Amino acid sequence: MSRLPLPPSAAILRKMLREHEDILVVPTSTRLVRVFVAAGAHQQRWNTFRHTGPLPHARFDPQPPSPNGKLGISPAHGVLYFGLSVRTSIAEVFQASSVVDRTTRRPHLAVFAPQRPLRLLDLTGLWPTRAGASQEISSGPKDITQAWARTIRDAFPDLDGLWYRSSMDSGDPAVCLWHPPAGDALPLTPEVLVPLDYPGLDLPLARICDSLNYVLT
Repeated sequence: MSRLPLPPSAAILRKMLREHEDILVVPTSTRLVRVFVAAGAHQQRWNTFRHTGPLPHARFDPQPPSPNGKLGISPAHGVLYFGLSVRTSIAEVFQASSVVDRTTRRPHLAVFAPQRPLRLLDLTGLWPTRAGASQEISSGPKDITQAWARTIRDAFPDLDGLWYRSSMDSGDPAVCLWHPPAGDALPLTPEVLVPLDYPGLDLPLARICDSLNYVLT
């Protein structure tokens, strides 16, 4: 049976870190992929960190929860999520409905390489087990994984974020970046920035949705 208790203290996490085993350095040759919405009440830009949170569906949001249960704004804690493939990003972003709606709220696809190496805590290795958790940290209840995110961020404020397994795409890698300090790792312009209804994406998205059993509209 998997285990995912609340995290120990930040001091305990600092003591058990094995730098050469637990910190994964993502090189500048790596491409990160993000799907985001460019219209609607909560429109986004491809490289703007979200400081509002924690959102109920967002696994590693580091913002402290508000006492009244409402969403707060935390300038010290920005977050963005990425896949290493378009499929991972599609699987994660549209998981609630399994419907890839390419027009409502104008979803866009962005692909970029970081400007500098990213230092991420590797949640795909043995660190979660040594810390008293398990690989359920990438698939368990969001309120608990968010508590882990807050404690990890408190313990290691110099880390850019987390490297973890996508629970929606067969455990393929996913990345959560926190700002500070990850803001300076994002370039001014991405290599790819197109709306999801761009005609050149018709066939690739159809194949991705077929593999995920998602509906493409």
